[in-house]
Amino acid sequence: MLIMLHIKKFITLVSLAALLLSACQTTPVQKTPAEDGERHDYAEMRPQVRALDELTVVFSNHDIELDFRKSYFASEAQIFTGIYEGLFSYHPITLEPVPAAAERWVLSEDKKQWTFTIRNNARFWNGDPVRAEDFRAAWISLIHPDLNSPYSSLFDVIEGARDYRNGVEKNPDNVGIIAQNERTLIVKLNAPASFFPAMLCHHSFSPIHSSMLEKTSWNPVSSQSNWTSPVSNGPFRITTMNNESIVLLKNERYWDKDRIALNKIIIKFAKNGDESANLWNSGEARWIAGEVNIDALTDRSGIQVNVMFATHYYFIRSGEKPWNDYRIRRAMALALPWPDIRSRYYLPAETLIFPVAGYPEVKGISEADIEEAQKLMAEAGYAGGVGLPEIVIRLTPSIDAARISSLMAITWKEKLGINVRVEVIPFDRYFASLKEDNYNIGSTTWIGDFADPYTFLQMWVKDSNLNDALFNDEDYEELINRSMMEEGETRMNTMAEAEKLLLDRGVVLPICFNPALNIVDTGELDGWYPNAMDIHPFKYLSFKGYRPLPGVAMLNRSLTQ
Repeated sequence: MLIMLHIKKFITLVSLAALLLSACQTTPVQKTPAEDGERHDYAEMRPQVRALDELTVVFSNHDIELDFRKSYFASEAQIFTGIYEGLFSYHPITLEPVPAAAERWVLSEDKKQWTFTIRNNARFWNGDPVRAEDFRAAWISLIHPDLNSPYSSLFDVIEGARDYRNGVEKNPDNVGIIAQNERTLIVKLNAPASFFPAMLCHHSFSPIHSSMLEKTSWNPVSSQSNWTSPVSNGPFRITTMNNESIVLLKNERYWDKDRIALNKIIIKFAKNGDESANLWNSGEARWIAGEVNIDALTDRSGIQVNVMFATHYYFIRSGEKPWNDYRIRRAMALALPWPDIRSRYYLPAETLIFPVAGYPEVKGISEADIEEAQKLMAEAGYAGGVGLPEIVIRLTPSIDAARISSLMAITWKEKLGINVRVEVIPFDRYFASLKEDNYNIGSTTWIGDFADPYTFLQMWVKDSNLNDALFNDEDYEELINRSMMEEGETRMNTMAEAEKLLLDRGVVLPICFNPALNIVDTGELDGWYPNAMDIHPFKYLSFKGYRPLPGVAMLNRSLTQ
């Protein structure tokens, strides 16, 4: 998932330092709301303007893509936890896969065929049953080459999917996704993939209602989105949507509706961090998930900071000569003053993948080696930079991006003789511009979509739609393909080799690991837990003080009005 750069929380360096020091001294992912008693005192200080079964959440203002086949922003992924549901969903604390639309499943002896049984009571909000064909149709449409879905390469683990999305295979019936009957979905894999259930938690593996299958995001006739109120199968459904807010109501036909405590969720899009802070200070919003001005908060008891499975990095495009020569890219990486570049970050990153349990330690570039960099340039035939074309660095309008690009430009000119031009692109066009071919270096922040290193490594496969670097390396392809045939420690070691190759060949230039920052009162709001992907399924949220006792039903507010 991408974090839009202008959506990063507005927070001073001093405040961030204090917050991160606090975060690093605790284990927030394991912390439960009941352990954080001091927050309760502050809750009484805020005005209580909410209804008992309604939650207002604040996101940063940007265009929301509700067609899950085309979406790849983190804020959209959070919304999708409310309106869509795949075979599995995320556990709110551990992020482990939890059975969702799948009632049960059987894994073949060779571990390459999964047979899922859809719940008999799984329903879309209009009452139609969720069928195996709704999954198959959604997945096949997502990997169709004409859709150009950003996550289509995730499906490469499935038999025939890679050839189909690349147009090599024209017949979708030859893809290993089979709706055997109304409730039985068979998925055939190329090789055993122990991470498959975790990957199925991702929103791109949701089912699609037949009425939505052919609808595009934008209707040119009415000049309105076709997806403002999609027929979906999640715990909530969209009732209204505009540029200022999205309103979700509880899906009364959801198979697990008795677990849902909230009847209404209002998602507001704040124009800036000050507006977010005001919504928190007034008591209207109980969770700020977007940009916020920390200094404007009158009550800071809800500040939640935790380490996240996310990395901010720059990348060097390698689709054309001479940049497809890894010696030049490595020289550029070795020449940079890394301590200066990473000095302002409290979680500096030398690697692409944040260290996770069971994954081997990978060594990245920590310091400059000018002598080696100049030697590599000479070996590639460009001693002193003679003959190299100008490099274009593409950035968003950010003070820190300007600082880093300036260090890059000065270093490459002085040490390697490379001319550099910096190009600033407005936020609303930046990510689309990364698909263009008129630049050499870009940057982004990526959050892992599921708890496995593959979520970062699949982006650099030669035909991945997420491969903005146009990286194409036979050694890398061999490592990734090999890892797909392996399990356990052997698989992790192979993936670590693949990451090391990305770093050593100067494709990815890691800057920092990103912390997650949210403003939420976990003494008041239950079911919200810090986790490594900053995903908080709406299904589990409720207000603590108003949870019904066993055997006591909550009064339906609509009956009292």
